[in-house]
Amino acid sequence: MSSGYKPDILWSPHHADRYVICDTELSLYRIGPAGSSETKAGALPLSEETAATLLAINSDTPYMKCVAWYPKQEPECLLAVGQANGRVVLTSLGQSHNSKCKELVGKEFVPKHARQCNTLAWNPVDSNWLAAGLDKHRADFSVLIWDISSKFSPEAVPAEKVRLSGDVDSGLVVTKPLYELGQNDACLSLCWLPRDHQKLLLAGMHRNLAIFDLRNTSQKTFVNTKAIQGVTVDPHFQDRVASFFEGQVAIWDLRKFEKPVFTLTEQPKPLTKVAWCPTRMGLLATLTRDSNIIRLYDMQHTPMPFGDEVEPTIIERSVQPCSESIISSFAWHPSAQNRMVVVSPNRVMNDFTVFERISLAWSSTTALMWACGRHLYECTEDAGQGVAAAEKDIATKMRERAQSHYGHDTVQVWRNHVLAGGDDPQLRSLWYTLHFMKQYTENVEQKQQSNKQSLIYSGIKNIVKSSSGTTETRRCWSGSDRQTDVPWYHSEERSLALQLCGWISRGPDIDVEPFLKSLEQEGEWERAAAVALFNLDIRRAIQILNKGASAEKGDLNLNVVAMALSGYTDEKNSLWREMCSSLRLQLKKPYLCVMFAFLTSEPGAYDAVLYESRVAVRDRVAFACMFLNDAQLPRYIDKLANEMKEAGNLEGILLTGLTKDGVDLMESYVDQTGDVQTASFCMLKVFVSCNFCGKSISYSCSAMPHQGRGFSQYGVSGSPTKSKVTSCPGCRKPLPRCALCLMNMGTPVSSCPGTGKADEKADLTRDKKLAQFNNWFTWCHNCRHGGHAGHMLSWFRDHSECPVSACTCKCMQLDTTGNLVPSDSV
Repeated sequence: MSSGYKPDILWSPHHADRYVICDTELSLYRIGPAGSSETKAGALPLSEETAATLLAINSDTPYMKCVAWYPKQEPECLLAVGQANGRVVLTSLGQSHNSKCKELVGKEFVPKHARQCNTLAWNPVDSNWLAAGLDKHRADFSVLIWDISSKFSPEAVPAEKVRLSGDVDSGLVVTKPLYELGQNDACLSLCWLPRDHQKLLLAGMHRNLAIFDLRNTSQKTFVNTKAIQGVTVDPHFQDRVASFFEGQVAIWDLRKFEKPVFTLTEQPKPLTKVAWCPTRMGLLATLTRDSNIIRLYDMQHTPMPFGDEVEPTIIERSVQPCSESIISSFAWHPSAQNRMVVVSPNRVMNDFTVFERISLAWSSTTALMWACGRHLYECTEDAGQGVAAAEKDIATKMRERAQSHYGHDTVQVWRNHVLAGGDDPQLRSLWYTLHFMKQYTENVEQKQQSNKQSLIYSGIKNIVKSSSGTTETRRCWSGSDRQTDVPWYHSEERSLALQLCGWISRGPDIDVEPFLKSLEQEGEWERAAAVALFNLDIRRAIQILNKGASAEKGDLNLNVVAMALSGYTDEKNSLWREMCSSLRLQLKKPYLCVMFAFLTSEPGAYDAVLYESRVAVRDRVAFACMFLNDAQLPRYIDKLANEMKEAGNLEGILLTGLTKDGVDLMESYVDQTGDVQTASFCMLKVFVSCNFCGKSISYSCSAMPHQGRGFSQYGVSGSPTKSKVTSCPGCRKPLPRCALCLMNMGTPVSSCPGTGKADEKADLTRDKKLAQFNNWFTWCHNCRHGGHAGHMLSWFRDHSECPVSACTCKCMQLDTTGNLVPSDSV
């Protein structure tokens, strides 16, 4: 550790609260809590919590160039000082009663030729060995290893070696080193390597880094480089060494010493110091000249799959221990985590702790853990009864839904919203929409109408645009004495829209009675009454309200609403109409509000019903299909579809269908909720389709004899009793082939030759729970190649590239979850 006229810092190797500041003199400080009894009056404040007390000063060793603290416990305050004339002097701070210390203090080690001593390094194991690095002399060595226990040299001390400060007792002078290395060269930095019992010495010579083996000094390992200053070994990784030249730091691996492993970003100013953190693996601190910041490099060793040689990830950041002062030097605390003391040129000191980056890890079970330094913190989601479903994290919801086989019921598609918990109105609307679409395509009577079958998945928005032959009729109220008729519109496409809304079942007749009964069974009294009223059956609406009021946990206020309905009159200036228009907005339940809005609206002016956002989209669309003309209906549907798409509301799938607009809507939904699970299951009806006819394979497969719940019908697991779907059920063209077994998708998964070890092949069918997944269609979204999921997983355990010949796509590495370590490398 070098010292010139700028202060430098050395922490005591055996006292965590003591350090030395060295420039023209040596000053010993003790650090402690500010205001404590150990901190004397006049102590120097280092931070808000700590202060330093001066214990001793040593001014007996002038012309200091470098200082090194004796590494052993005893003698505790022994220091070696390298001087401008090349001498190494042993000195101490304070009084020591240790006899060994008294024998060593004042001892000098003198080279043959005077020149500057640049660096010192004590051997950590054999503490009697002290290595000194000197400037070049053509007839002398630049690396001298002294044994401090050596007796003085019997030869007389030449006059030119007389100590600059005056005469010295020749009995304390040693002139013969234990080892002499590096002839006709200069040594600028030194460190002992912690391998081979500390017999290796790494030296930064004039033009190379050299490793000297003291067991055989005639041989040395070296590499030519300019980065020869400040050599230092990572205390947590004995093969990693850092050195620098001007503004650039080189990181070396002693196992591959031909060239640096990597170099850090070059700094605009020359570096003055680099130091590894003794308490944190892979953390390197650097300081440049005339700077008030310290740069930190956090070196993360991330093993990459398949033996790819890549540089380790390095996270660079800067810290500013003191806001104004220039930093002369710094020193890591030997035991306190990430703590350092910095000193300015005028000896202003600061105690500073480098705060760790916080690394987060989120498990698949929503347990959150973060690491800060040596501490791990875990946070788990509250599983108490008080946690509402809406407050649960989406990852928790998706896990719970997966456990209930959400999305796997392809027969009764609407049940998937129940499997999701049944409490999300958007999911309810989505799965009912998909159910009605599937139900329509399976209608035997509609099989011959292929144009309608393809139109069904394009949504009501496209269905109403294709409407032709709309008829307008005048319908009278049912169950009312009033003979007023209401304009009502009908066409084949509008009837199809009503089917998708769930109001009517198959067939040309507009019969909502089955739908009303289902609503009554579910206790949706207000909605059922509104649907009955929209179908101009006021007596049925009143009956439903009365029934709801008398039901268990029913709302008695429904009787009042029924009584109000019974007084309906179509006279525009009637008191009933006036009161309903003013008081309906005070009703909290949206369906009751739109009922009176409908009764008090002029024909064709139903905005109060159509734009009541609290009413389900499918009910508003069904209402529009009955009461809006051909000019009004498409405009309303387009506007509503755009609103749903921007809001990411899944109720809009009824309007957009599984088209590009539907994909955009689903994308907006995922952006807001993170529910990729629902989006994946829904989009299987778009993207898993035949290349020839374009029809959905999933829906076609679900129409075939069902072999249990789930997507296992897309392929078979080897059982001869299960159906095989190896061709498109629509056009009978073959499905794509697996890139590994070369069999059409839908054939049983078998062990594929050349895709892995025998035990890995056995894994494919070992667990019945995984057997269905092994048969799933899987493909790369980049190169579009794929095959059976089981075969793909087995292939990518040993390979990085796509199994298709001439394709260099690294499919598995496109996903972060695909960075699997090969089985043979573990």
